[in-house]
Amino acid sequence: MKPYLKRSAVFLAASLVLFGVLSLLIRMDVINAYYKQILMMICINVILALSTNLIIDYTGQLTLGHSAFLAIGAYSSAFIQMKTGMPFFLALLCGSVVAAIFGFLIGLPTLRLKGDYLAITTLGFCQIVVVAIQNIDAFGGAQGLAGIPPKTTFAWVFFSMIATIAILYNIVHANQGRAMISVREDEIAAEAMGIDTTKYKIMAFTAGAFFAGFAGGLYAFLMMFIDPNSFNFLRSIDFVIYVVLGGTGGFAGCIVSTSILTLLPEVLRFLSDLRMVIYPLLLIVIMILRVKNVRVAGLLHRKPSSDGPGEGSKDHAAA
Repeated sequence: MKPYLKRSAVFLAASLVLFGVLSLLIRMDVINAYYKQILMMICINVILALSTNLIIDYTGQLTLGHSAFLAIGAYSSAFIQMKTGMPFFLALLCGSVVAAIFGFLIGLPTLRLKGDYLAITTLGFCQIVVVAIQNIDAFGGAQGLAGIPPKTTFAWVFFSMIATIAILYNIVHANQGRAMISVREDEIAAEAMGIDTTKYKIMAFTAGAFFAGFAGGLYAFLMMFIDPNSFNFLRSIDFVIYVVLGGTGGFAGCIVSTSILTLLPEVLRFLSDLRMVIYPLLLIVIMILRVKNVRVAGLLHRKPSSDGPGEGSKDHAAA
């Protein structure tokens, strides 16, 4: 069996086993309704974190407006389903496509910017979306959209997360992914090699918006109520934190950090108002420890030269 097929088979088997175990625990009420909802939020946040990771980690573009696509997907899919009675999955796809279209249209002009300018532009776009939703009566205005049918199930969010991991993994390990990484490493060199850097940045931005929109739809049908304040720029900051704490160059760290940071506020809930102080302090401690671990790992992996000070030059001279 080819290595790729073997990895895919192992991933699918592990996913099915994990789903079976969690479903059994839910059915036996070992995982009650409260913890089940937390599990579902972890799955949704993983989708959001990975979609942000595609933009930040693989193309090196800092976006602070990802929650705008979450909002667009949530409101679009919920509104379409409530007004037309469209099947749940089709409504999710419609919301995702709308978010992707906005991502493409915003990406065309903004992704020609770099660094802080792109971050500021996407942050402004996020605020514009929130204010626009507050002034659309069909979406409930500032009071929010209520009466959304509860169609999101644990199976839906779990397998949506698995599908997102599989699709994005294939993207970043294909030619497109290698082109995105070259843009991240050195955009000028990538352009010199004939790579259309703007094209691949827009591709990553649009794909990230699509998956954020899909996660937004799942979120809307899970919560049954959404309001504009749930999608402010602070949500975008959360996604960036998930990616940064998860490290670069892979999905596993991003998934683990997202799971931990989704659970952490719930673990600290018993501390009432103090958790608003403890949570950011813990984030700072985690970040400091992570940076130290990276430095230590770098020192451990740095192999000392086995040759003496002058041996290498002697061998070269002898050759």
